[in-house]
Amino acid sequence: MRPPSLTTRRVAAVSVSLVLAAGAAACGPEDNDAKSSGGDSTPHKGGTLTVLNSDPQQDFDPARLYTSGGGNVPSLVFRTLTTRNRENGAAGAEVVPDLATDTGRPNKDATVWTYTLKAGLKYEDGTAITSADVKYGIERSFAPELSGGAPYLRDWLVGAADYQGPYKDKKGLAAIETPDARTIVFHLNKPEGEFPYLATQTQFTPVPKAKDTGTKYEEHPVSSGPYKVVTNENDGEHLVLERNTYWSTSTDAERKAYPDRIDVKSGLDSSVINQRLSASQGADTAAVTTDTNLGPAELAKVTGDKELASRVGTGHFGYTNYIAFNPTVKPFNDVKVRQAISYAIDRSSVVNAAGGSALAESATTFLPNQKSFGYEPYDLFPAGATGNAAKAKELLKQAGHPNGLTVTLTHSNAKDFETSPEIATAIQDALKKAGITVKLQGLEDNDYRDKIHNVKTEPGFFLAHWGADWPSGGPFLAPIFDGRQIVKDGSNFNNGLLNDKSVNDEIDAINKLTDLDAAAKRWGALDKKIGEQALTVPLFHPVYKRLYGKDIKNVVISDWTGVLDISQVAVK
Repeated sequence: MRPPSLTTRRVAAVSVSLVLAAGAAACGPEDNDAKSSGGDSTPHKGGTLTVLNSDPQQDFDPARLYTSGGGNVPSLVFRTLTTRNRENGAAGAEVVPDLATDTGRPNKDATVWTYTLKAGLKYEDGTAITSADVKYGIERSFAPELSGGAPYLRDWLVGAADYQGPYKDKKGLAAIETPDARTIVFHLNKPEGEFPYLATQTQFTPVPKAKDTGTKYEEHPVSSGPYKVVTNENDGEHLVLERNTYWSTSTDAERKAYPDRIDVKSGLDSSVINQRLSASQGADTAAVTTDTNLGPAELAKVTGDKELASRVGTGHFGYTNYIAFNPTVKPFNDVKVRQAISYAIDRSSVVNAAGGSALAESATTFLPNQKSFGYEPYDLFPAGATGNAAKAKELLKQAGHPNGLTVTLTHSNAKDFETSPEIATAIQDALKKAGITVKLQGLEDNDYRDKIHNVKTEPGFFLAHWGADWPSGGPFLAPIFDGRQIVKDGSNFNNGLLNDKSVNDEIDAINKLTDLDAAAKRWGALDKKIGEQALTVPLFHPVYKRLYGKDIKNVVISDWTGVLDISQVAVK
């Protein structure tokens, strides 16, 4: 998942489109609602919202986008069967109906899910949205030329593993049935109680077959949401969206769609974006960003300015930065060595290296500390705020290293305050106190990712991070700790190469649950059980701080995304 730009992807593989974090319930600052703009605090329809972004909105095709909850900018054009609840904080981590009348009706063992579309749904041209369109939209996401979206459907749907999409196989997927124009039924290989979360991904966007132009569809996708694309320049670098007059609030309780026009300008340097939002002049008075955070230096300046401070949205997202161990590499094959490093960590210095407590919250659990993930507080190797060097030395002696040892820590050279030199140096300094000499191996970002995600080249000791594809323990724990997800000839995320039958069985058992609250509690207990093996050292959860223009109203930041929800914003 990517961090907050919110083309969410498996964040472990990217320094993500969201850079996100967990903690207390996420929301903006106390005065980040409409009142912070002064004057009339009631949001009104009209005006133009400007979006200033670093990353272009490339591949603007629902098949190719990897988003959670429907995405941010994509969610203005593409509606899905379900979506995220557009509310502040923890309430925003809930899944709610979108095109469908409910979040799905499972059979007894959650291997069959049935959805009914709302009545009166229409595309931008006034034609009706049908269940066959949803089926076709999903099927085209399997076409090799439209790859890029979430991989779950290929694994979950019966008979989908080798399907090549409707351009090559016109028979389609038998696992998806459409008995009538408003009903769609999914047949799964195994129980999946979290299917309603998956149905928020953009692959569930309806696509009218007659309007499908293949790889050119991204230039003008047919809108099912409140806005339609009128301009798409330089592969998403400049997007202009205007109202879809056939969209109706009677079928969409989630998107407010206040502005008449959305102007998305991307490819900008992050410092330029923050300068423009800070100055808030001209069109930038009604501007936001969906992918650019305030850095430590910028935040220090903003904090000292009362007016600017009132225009900072604060968010948390399910995301953890951690140390990963490869237990097949000595000396990390010895659990006592891994435990010693866990005790030696100085989380205060790590948090400072990540930008300070305003931008990072220390972590002792792998799961983010949010209810939807099933967070269960634990600290199995108490290091205190500054590390427990004495306990670490004791364990090293037991492991046969009475005089300490020398290890190499692999990290990225990218200046992301996550897996970068600042974090690595803080760890190096802390471990030195415990008699552990750390040599740093900094790699260019692409080389770093290639190395740590390849079983054949994975180092024994390195920095990593992970973000959830949706706010639950499932997509957080399974890719990292399910032994059946170890990939030997491709991108592997199970860095600890854990293949514990009891862990795998519990993952399967939890996946059968359609009671998501009950499932959450078991994810939390499983997190603690896995933590006892010391395969990771959780370090911190990032916090997202983003400026917005002085004429922006109705700022909503949920725990699902951790960033301002563009579908809720109004301009003065």
